[in-house]
Amino acid sequence: MDLAYYWFDAAHAILAPARAASDLARLALNNPANPLTYTPVGRTVAAACEMFERTTRRYAKPDFGLGSTLVGGERVPVSEEVIWSRPFCRVIAFRRGPTAKPVRQPKLLIIAPMSGHYATLLRGTVEAFLPTHEVMITDWTDASMVPVAEGGFDLDDYIDYVMDMCRDLGPDLHLMAVCQPSVPAIAAVARLEAEDEPAIPRSLTVMGGPIDTRRSPTAVNQLAEKRGVEWFRRHCIHTVPFGYPGFGRQVYPGFLQLSGFMAMNLDRHITAHRDMFNHLVHGDGDAAEKHRDFYDEYLAVMDLTAEFYLQTVAKVFVDHELPKGELLHRGDPVDLLAIRRCAIMAVEGEKDDISGVGQTQAALELTPNLSADRKVYYLQKGVGHYGVFNGSRFRSEIAPRICDFIATHERRPAVVKAPRARRAALVPVA
Repeated sequence: MDLAYYWFDAAHAILAPARAASDLARLALNNPANPLTYTPVGRTVAAACEMFERTTRRYAKPDFGLGSTLVGGERVPVSEEVIWSRPFCRVIAFRRGPTAKPVRQPKLLIIAPMSGHYATLLRGTVEAFLPTHEVMITDWTDASMVPVAEGGFDLDDYIDYVMDMCRDLGPDLHLMAVCQPSVPAIAAVARLEAEDEPAIPRSLTVMGGPIDTRRSPTAVNQLAEKRGVEWFRRHCIHTVPFGYPGFGRQVYPGFLQLSGFMAMNLDRHITAHRDMFNHLVHGDGDAAEKHRDFYDEYLAVMDLTAEFYLQTVAKVFVDHELPKGELLHRGDPVDLLAIRRCAIMAVEGEKDDISGVGQTQAALELTPNLSADRKVYYLQKGVGHYGVFNGSRFRSEIAPRICDFIATHERRPAVVKAPRARRAALVPVA
């Protein structure tokens, strides 16, 4: 049996006493009644204890923590409600308290990435749209917490989930897919369009997504092609150990995903932790708290099912099935030529090192039967992957454009069926 997950758990168990002792020492050295608290030695030891405890702990799933928002200039409370649920996902709706002047706003379903981090990584994205939209978000379940008896979860299941969400939460629904879910989201729209279902969403916004990774390939894309699926199967897939509800399930563990994230920018993380230590020693509480907030989120990770992970590597990053027109869903073709009603907006970041420039824009070129007035492309200057969906430029420049796009397509006009374009009409990749 594969023992990597067991060793990981064992390492945390072995370090538990040291972590507890370190935390107790930190508390003692931060106690105002302790004279050492006010000395350089005391502050240095306390800082070292906190850094040790934080770098060896397992981070729990964070909360969204969005207690209120502004609607029409009025501050109202916000609460969370689970409105849709399946074994591997639930949809959380952010209910806003009553306002003096109730107004109907567009329904926006944010499809969060299922790529290691929890949906709370998009807290800032949710917060930006709360004043102007009825916001919902997919809250994916850690695969280690799903019993094997619930069955597997692969790319077909992901597409099924998105289609069912559209049916159950629509038809007046707008979708926003951030990064990885861009592929299953546009595939779900294509399948709904091909079946001429009333649940077709009114718009789809794809942000920093790997629609066609042959364009401006990044280090992530090149690694997938260089290694191949079998390498990832041998080195990245492990068995959930005893003690978890998902005992026996094959997964891509979150701790491996996190190590990959950290390795991509290792020098930046080392610098950040060094700065955190210095902030603690010098008593800069505000800067230290910003570090805690960021890494409490960043270091909280979840497991993915092996079948979903390996299929994504194979179909999206190695074989490029979607842009080639070869992707199948339950044996039926995912035909992007069928998309004629759902408006599409593609958003990219100029400095994105995960999904290169042009990879998301490909969604607009692969849908020639969608009229030009229902397509929008926006390239945000000066931002990387994270800045596409969070941060100051997202709030000031990207989010307002998405709001305008959604407002434009809140009412779907009648569609006259157009003749299907041939595959040769698609723009070739250089």
